[in-house]
Amino acid sequence: MKNLFLLILCVVLSTYQIVYAQEETIEEEAGSLTLSGSVDAYFRTNFNAPNKGENFQAPASSFGNLPGFALGMANIIATYEGKKVGAVVDLVFGPRGEDAVFGSPLYSGGFAGSSQIVNQLYVYWNVSDKVTLTMGNFNTFLGYEVISPTANFNYSTSYMFSYGPFSHTGLKANIQLSDKLSFLAAVMNPTDMTEFNLNGTYTFGGQLGYSTALGNTYLNVVYGDQDGTLSDNGLLEPGQTSLGKTFQIDLTTGFDLSDFWYLGVNTTYNTSASGEIYTGSDIQDSEGEGAGFYGFAGYLQARPSENFGIGLRGEYFSVFNSGLDGVVSTDSNGDGNVFAVTLSGNAKIGKNLTLIPELRFDTMSDDYFLTKELTPSKGLASFLLAAVFAF
Repeated sequence: MKNLFLLILCVVLSTYQIVYAQEETIEEEAGSLTLSGSVDAYFRTNFNAPNKGENFQAPASSFGNLPGFALGMANIIATYEGKKVGAVVDLVFGPRGEDAVFGSPLYSGGFAGSSQIVNQLYVYWNVSDKVTLTMGNFNTFLGYEVISPTANFNYSTSYMFSYGPFSHTGLKANIQLSDKLSFLAAVMNPTDMTEFNLNGTYTFGGQLGYSTALGNTYLNVVYGDQDGTLSDNGLLEPGQTSLGKTFQIDLTTGFDLSDFWYLGVNTTYNTSASGEIYTGSDIQDSEGEGAGFYGFAGYLQARPSENFGIGLRGEYFSVFNSGLDGVVSTDSNGDGNVFAVTLSGNAKIGKNLTLIPELRFDTMSDDYFLTKELTPSKGLASFLLAAVFAF
């Protein structure tokens, strides 16, 4: 009986020690769950072009292109941050959100499914103070602008942002090389193919970053086959093609010139090699040079007061060898360009609301737009007023 009592006592003490140890572990590993997000809406009108019907005009860049009073998106972000591990779920609703995740409804056969609202969904592990591994769907590390209007000074977006990557699904490693230098390496599905890999090819990405007290500079690259290779499975049609591998290099920088002035710069170059063509009898390598686009944008911003800022974005964007269709006016060789100037104000109303009045002028290398009289025109002038609420 005495031995049984001692056995029970040992079991109770052991159980207590295990529970106590678990409580200590839980206390040490306990993280924080935070919710954040935004809501935005806007009004947009053209000065010199139709504002309704099938002849309605707008730049072929992403977001902020709908006529009259229009919806942007509702964005809800849940972040769990622990000592070593964490997760982010970023959901979007509305027209801007749908445009941002255009590559997501693959699982439902091209129809809107639950993935249609997933902007980001990833887990991460802080392996050490200098190395973080992330797996899942995350917004791109290329470019100056981002999807959420809360992080952009201008409400409408640039051409370079619109036709660079939006999001990736894969595995990335962020490595802090020193106090100022950082490095990122990633292996990912084809660009914007966020639910799963339909093509069986992968894209590699890299970033070298340099940070100081005045600002940050990032050199970014991606390289990989975006649409896969053709396979003669009996479903191909004569003339069907696939592109070769895509290479994009992108430089992004921004720094404070003074307490009053800020300057940002973004330049990018994207090219895809000629790939394959199905002739009707077999698959052959396509002839011809690569096709793509390149551009340069400058962002000059001034902050006269804590609650008001004004910024000018100037962008030159060029398409070569029919690298993009329906974006800019092109000649017989598939070459064309656009110069766009956007003047935006940022007026803070309290802590959460920002009003963004915006004038934008897009000028093509050849006739692309229509005037109110439905005559061809190189230029489009428009006005936009956005209300962005962040929480």
